[in-house]
Amino acid sequence: MTPPAVPAGLVIVLSGITAALHVGKLPPALTILKDTLDISLLQAGFLVSLVQLAGMSLGLLVGLSTDSLGLRRSMTLGLGLLATASLLGGLAETPTFLLTCRALEGLGFLLVVLSAPALLRQLVPTERLHRAMALWSCFMGLGVGSALLTGPWVIAWLGWQGWWWTLAGWTAVMLVALRCRVPADRHRHGAQTLAGETGEGWRRRLAMTLGAPGPWLVALCFAMYSSQWLAVIGFLPTIYQQAGVSELLAGSLTALVAATNIIGNLGSGQLMHRGIAPVSLLRFGFAFSALGTFLAFGELTAGAPLLRFAAILMFSAVGGVIPGALFTLAVRLAPSEHTVSTTIGWMQQWSAFGQFAGPPLVAWLAAQVGGWQWTWAMTGTASLLGILLAYRLGRVHHAYPAQSAGVAVR
Repeated sequence: MTPPAVPAGLVIVLSGITAALHVGKLPPALTILKDTLDISLLQAGFLVSLVQLAGMSLGLLVGLSTDSLGLRRSMTLGLGLLATASLLGGLAETPTFLLTCRALEGLGFLLVVLSAPALLRQLVPTERLHRAMALWSCFMGLGVGSALLTGPWVIAWLGWQGWWWTLAGWTAVMLVALRCRVPADRHRHGAQTLAGETGEGWRRRLAMTLGAPGPWLVALCFAMYSSQWLAVIGFLPTIYQQAGVSELLAGSLTALVAATNIIGNLGSGQLMHRGIAPVSLLRFGFAFSALGTFLAFGELTAGAPLLRFAAILMFSAVGGVIPGALFTLAVRLAPSEHTVSTTIGWMQQWSAFGQFAGPPLVAWLAAQVGGWQWTWAMTGTASLLGILLAYRLGRVHHAYPAQSAGVAVR
């Protein structure tokens, strides 16, 4: 049981980090899985990204239903699915079974990460919302980075199956902590009554969300970010090992790259608190993401490994301001108070699409050209589109004044 001193908000963030561990657990195991289960490079790309299948197909639907199901209940169910799928995944003897378990993990991941921001919004005072969302935006970097750092050591000791089962056990611990520390959901009848009084049933909320420009723009922006981040981070261990770096060192270097993402995540909260507009952070983050991947993968720097590593660190660190800004904008550009979860669900759906499409696309490109030297073309295109979307976001006015007080968009 979690000690009483641990705040509920911290348990929520730790639950998100736990969900992200399952996203990041695969890259350290890719080499051994390719040998053990005879997995091709393209299948490896889908294994990296398939955890996002549920988010890509069900994000909006789950976002609509979380209020009825209950936010804490949704997170509990999500952690339970992650623990179960990881437990079963450790028994996999074929790529198909492992892919199926990854899809189930994707549904669990979705239930956790869609419910958490809305729960934080309920627990955190409005004046601290910037920092709370910035802290939440660290969950992916912390989770993936921790998995990349610890995975090679656990795999060397217990094998890849032991790695899967270790994470299943930890996820079960977090499930218990969530049940003990996070307040129970309000009675659903009350929530339904409130929705009825305001005339915002699920059809109304769906129409409001999809009919407003803000949710579309933040969702597409997140797709542009997530597609390149997971593609780069997911294949870094493989890229380093192909370059002759040991498995343990490759995992540690990749973990460092993922961890630097937290610098941008937390920095975005501080910068927005000081009055820097979220849209300005988006432009800045996408521009440096494009520059970082060009220097990290382009043939121009082929003979400068230290410069390449510094560039990939810049890609992750500076690009980290993007999710912090987008989570803030998603909450504040929701068409009404009752569409916040739906807006976040729509954003998560497109984020998941980006994470689903990015790794296989990069793997396909690498297979076509015989190396990773053109990876920057894919990530640069995504960054350019992200900058264009950010400019469009700068022209969108807040539709929900109660949420947008004191926030500069431009």
